[in-house]
Amino acid sequence: MSREAETAGYRLLSLEATGSTNDDALAAARGGDPGRLWIVSAEQRAGRGRHGRQWSSPSGNLYASLLLIDPCTAALAPQLGFVAGLSLHEAVEETTGVGHPRLALKWPNDLLLDGAKVSGLLLEGHRVGGSLAIVIGIGVNVAFAPQGTPYPATALRTLKPDLRREDVFAALSAAFARTLGAWQSAARLSPSDPFGPIRRLWLERAAGIGAEVSVRLPSGTRKGRFEGLDASGRLRLATAAGTELIDAGDLYFPHLQRDIDNPSPGTTRS
Repeated sequence: MSREAETAGYRLLSLEATGSTNDDALAAARGGDPGRLWIVSAEQRAGRGRHGRQWSSPSGNLYASLLLIDPCTAALAPQLGFVAGLSLHEAVEETTGVGHPRLALKWPNDLLLDGAKVSGLLLEGHRVGGSLAIVIGIGVNVAFAPQGTPYPATALRTLKPDLRREDVFAALSAAFARTLGAWQSAARLSPSDPFGPIRRLWLERAAGIGAEVSVRLPSGTRKGRFEGLDASGRLRLATAAGTELIDAGDLYFPHLQRDIDNPSPGTTRS
């Protein structure tokens, strides 16, 4: 972990193997941990993504979860996903030297490299006693990319063959400490629009703004133009019937989606 994160009061629990770092973080919260605890494991046996999907967790990639206790009100908690996304973008740019537009954030919780997924986030909120426990799980394909998934994936070592997961985590822990501090300061100084600065920075690094997209929801697929985010982080989708605001869903970019049956040379299929 970075010295900057340690100075800001963050702690680290490093494991060789575990079932799920998110589950470990929740267990720590239930055990009375005060938060600002990073849990990092070299390997996961039961990693998961959004909607309970299994997350492939081979050794060599980064699997990290951060526990925060009462970092904000419950209403503002979804914004922490954007705080984490910005932090991850900064960390990967710092350790690889590649930034936007090749490295881009995909709403709501993925990081893309040349249009292929290189990282995902899972934000979970729990009431523990009288406190709000937020667990932010982050998986980064450092050495390996999973195969057989619906969206193309790649690994950071395609850019930097000697990159280590420890390097990415050190940069991530420092970036998150800075970004969370800036977000919390904005909430104090501009309570009417605490998301404003983070929203602007996120949109500057986003993939697909202005593009025709599809969003898969439990109720069906919506298609339209990705217009950005509203003041709460909801996706603004321009359709023939007007602008629709979407809280959560799976976003797909036709202009970035590769044919997973015929991947480009040098690209790992997913």
